[in-house]
Amino acid sequence: MKIRAIMINTFREAIRDKVLYSLLFFALLMIGGSILLGRLTIGENIKIIKDMGLASISIFGLLIAIFVGIGLVYKEIDKKTIYTVIAKPVHRYQFLLGKYLGLILTLLVEVAIMSFGLLLLVLSYEGHVELSILKAILLILFELMTITAVAILFSSFSTPILSGLFTLAVYIAGHLSRDLLAFGVESESAMIKYSTAFIYYSLPNLDNFNIKGRVVHEVLVSWEYLSFAMLYGVLYISIILLLSMVIFQKRDFR
Repeated sequence: MKIRAIMINTFREAIRDKVLYSLLFFALLMIGGSILLGRLTIGENIKIIKDMGLASISIFGLLIAIFVGIGLVYKEIDKKTIYTVIAKPVHRYQFLLGKYLGLILTLLVEVAIMSFGLLLLVLSYEGHVELSILKAILLILFELMTITAVAILFSSFSTPILSGLFTLAVYIAGHLSRDLLAFGVESESAMIKYSTAFIYYSLPNLDNFNIKGRVVHEVLVSWEYLSFAMLYGVLYISIILLLSMVIFQKRDFR
């Protein structure tokens, strides 16, 4: 009940953020703008709409996760309201988990709105919606859940600016980790091999959630792969949240 109360309060706080509505507006604008771009490419309009639509959901979802997520914990500390919370019979892990779930609920609503706009466009062009595009949206949501957990981790011990930079760096590195590992394997230096392997296994492999290209080009994405990607996401999120709770538990607010 305590976690639920914090989650609902966080959700209400997040949806009052003007930044969130600005990002949502630009996301829907980009999805709508894909129609104009699609008309410039003969015979490829539906592919452009799907590609830009899914990319918009992913990018603007990321921005929402970063801009809203990094300030959730810091605001409580900066306004001194954290003292009121932890003075009550609320454990710090409950506070942090409630904050995380509140932001996930916010992201779920925002992704649902953006997805509705995209699916409406696809339906108007094709007359039906392929299941594959729903699979892509589902994995985008899991990617955003993973990035949100990373943002919560950094915000548990750092300032909003640094947390945002660190989270963005993890996002970029997470999409390049496979290439980084390949570079390490081909290197003749043992230190580079071990270093790249450590980075690869430490950072989230966000390419596991990226099936946008396959969906656009109508390449089949199996349920087995989908299950693997979601399980990977759940395990990584659990580890990051546990680490966040340990750090937050030991943090001195004085």
